Amino acid sequence: MLDQVHMTSLFENATEGIILTNGKGVIVVANPAAEIMFGYSKNELVNQPIEVLIPEKFKSVHHEHREGFYKKPSNRTMGHGRDLYGRKMDGSELPVEISLSHYERDSETFVIAFIVDITGRKQIENRMLQQKAELEMVTEKIRQLNAELEIKVEERTLILKEALQKLEQSQEELSGALDKERQLNEIKSRFVSMASHEFRTPLTTVLSSASLISKYTSGDEQEKRDKHIQRIKKSVNNLNDILEDFLSLGKLNEGKLETLLEEINLGELIADTLDEMKAIIKKDQYFELELRKDCNGFTDKKLFRNIIINLVSNAVKFSEEGAKIVIRGNVKDGLASISVIDQGIGISDNDKEHLFSSFFRAANATNIQGTGLGLHIVKRYVDLLGGKVSVESELHRGTTVNFTIPVKK
Repeated sequence: MLDQVHMTSLFENATEGIILTNGKGVIVVANPAAEIMFGYSKNELVNQPIEVLIPEKFKSVHHEHREGFYKKPSNRTMGHGRDLYGRKMDGSELPVEISLSHYERDSETFVIAFIVDITGRKQIENRMLQQKAELEMVTEKIRQLNAELEIKVEERTLILKEALQKLEQSQEELSGALDKERQLNEIKSRFVSMASHEFRTPLTTVLSSASLISKYTSGDEQEKRDKHIQRIKKSVNNLNDILEDFLSLGKLNEGKLETLLEEINLGELIADTLDEMKAIIKKDQYFELELRKDCNGFTDKKLFRNIIINLVSNAVKFSEEGAKIVIRGNVKDGLASISVIDQGIGISDNDKEHLFSSFFRAANATNIQGTGLGLHIVKRYVDLLGGKVSVESELHRGTTVNFTIPVKK
């Protein structure tokens, strides 16, 4: 009887909260310290589920934790190393530490929870954290003052260094400007030299043929007149090609070219372009088109046609009489892949890296008429269409130019 009195006194006067729950998680008994801690009156907690003391945000998972504990009960301490909170009657939360123990009676597991309100400890911890933060701020200010002092010591040295760097930068900019001016002058000189040479040849042909035509006055000399008329037409076409190259380059450099995408039949467009270009082919040269005529896609019709004209013109120009020129292509997965293949003079390895530069003429092509702008313009057009271009070539074996462009809507 004396032990019972002591146990009751211990339960009633303990400063820690003590709560006993049955196997269903229902509160069987709670001591006064627990009732006061959570804001309940005497016996208000009895027959309530233990979840009434769990914050709302944790209630959904607490059932699983409780059932897991009942399946494998063990004495344990909760709350060390992490924040644990209980829910008071008014809905507010308080930080707690909980120790759990258990016993069995009549084949039912009972759980005893010993609960400590650690609000005071948390306040002390928060004050310590605040003091630590303030100390860190003071330390940071001291570090900043030291850094500012070092900066002031180094300021004059830095000013001198900056002045020297600006002087070096000005010298580099001046040197770069002089280099650019020299390059520009070289390009201008090459342009004037090339233009005067390229224009002089067809103009001389026009003048000489026009002069000779006037001498053939009799009716039986029509064949001779036709010959010179053809020479004049060919020279005029050459002049027109040269002017087109210059105009295209000018528009590209000024950024005046814009793409206009429309649905076109690539096969028909290439076939029609080749029909028009039959007038410029050499004796017995012929085109072989390996591309389905129903290949449709979205691209800029004018730019695409100009790419084909430039590449096929080069193939004609650099191939011998009677040579075959193959135009091969397909459309797959939204990409049009086109190749122009000739059996011409080819390109050396040394010249390949410069092929897409403006006004560049390969070493073995200096005696063949041209501006050196064709492939440069092709590269710029393909870039505008969002594609890629490459060249495969071997001296005396021919050249293949491949380009791909997206043709999705």
